[in-house]
Amino acid sequence: MGVVEGAIIYANLLVLLAIGLTLTYITTAVPNFAQGSFAIFGSYIALTLLRLSGIHPYTALPIAFILGGMLGLATYILVLRPLIKKDSTIVTLMIATLAWDLILLGIIGAYSEFLGKITRKAGVKFIFTYLDYEIAGISAIFLVSTVVIAVTLAGLFLLLYKTKFGIALRASMENPSLAEIMGVNVEYTRMFSWFLSGALAAMAGCLLPFKQEIVPATGALIIVSIFAASIVGGLSSIYGALLGGYIIGLSESLITYELSVVLGTGVLVYSKVVSLVILIITLLVAPRGIVGINWKKVMKWLSSTRS
Repeated sequence: MGVVEGAIIYANLLVLLAIGLTLTYITTAVPNFAQGSFAIFGSYIALTLLRLSGIHPYTALPIAFILGGMLGLATYILVLRPLIKKDSTIVTLMIATLAWDLILLGIIGAYSEFLGKITRKAGVKFIFTYLDYEIAGISAIFLVSTVVIAVTLAGLFLLLYKTKFGIALRASMENPSLAEIMGVNVEYTRMFSWFLSGALAAMAGCLLPFKQEIVPATGALIIVSIFAASIVGGLSSIYGALLGGYIIGLSESLITYELSVVLGTGVLVYSKVVSLVILIITLLVAPRGIVGINWKKVMKWLSSTRS
C-alpha cells in the first residue's frame, strides 16, 4: 500500500468519524468523547463475525452499521437524555460521555479477552491487512472506504435536502426552540443523529483494522484526530467535518511519514502531534474552524495587500 493511498484511506475513515461527532454536537451541543470507542466497537463486531461465522469484514459493514447505530442510540437514551431533562450543563454532559467512554473501554477489553478464549485466537490485538486483496491493482480497502464515503455523503445530501425529515432535522440543528414551536419533534431528531453517529463510527471501525493494529484502547488514541478534524473544519458544520477530516487525515499521515524519513521510524508513534499542532493553529487563527472564516473579507484583504 502506497503512502498516499494509505493516507487517503485513513482520511476517508476519519471523515466518517468526524461527521458522526459533528452531527451529535449540532443536535445536542455535546462533544462526544466516546466516539473513538464507538469505532472500536465496530472493529470488534467485524472481528467477532469473522472468527465465529467466517464473515469478511467488508460483508460485515451493514451489520456494524445497525449495531453501531443501536449503541449510539443507547448512549443518548440511557446516558444523556436523563441528564438533559435535568437541565445539566454542557460540562456535565461532556463528562458523562467521557465516563461512558471509560465504561465502553472496560467492556470492550473484557470482551476481547473472552473472545480470545472461546476462539483460541488473539482477541486483544488484531489486524485485517492479511484479508485484503487487490482489484485492478488497487487495494480493496481503498475502493471500499472511498465508496462508503461517497454513499454516505450522497445519502446525507438526499436526507437533509430532499426529505421532510431532513428539513426538520436541519431546522432542529439551526434553532431547536423555534423548530419545536413549529411542530418539529426535536427529540426524534436527536435520537436519529445519535443513531447515525454510532452507525458511521462503527462502519469506520469495521474498516480501521485494514489500516492499523487494533487494541481495546485504540479509541482513546483516535479521538484526538476525530476532535481535531471536526474542530479544524468547523464543529458546527457537516461540510466542516468533511473538510477537516481530509485535512487532518492527509496531514497526519503524510507529514509524519516525511518526518520519519528524516528523523527515523520512532517519529511514527507521535503522529497525533501533527493533528494537535494543526488544531492549535486553527483555533488561534479561526476559532470557528475553516468554514467559519469570512472568505470575502480574506479575499478583499489579500487584494488590498497586493495593490
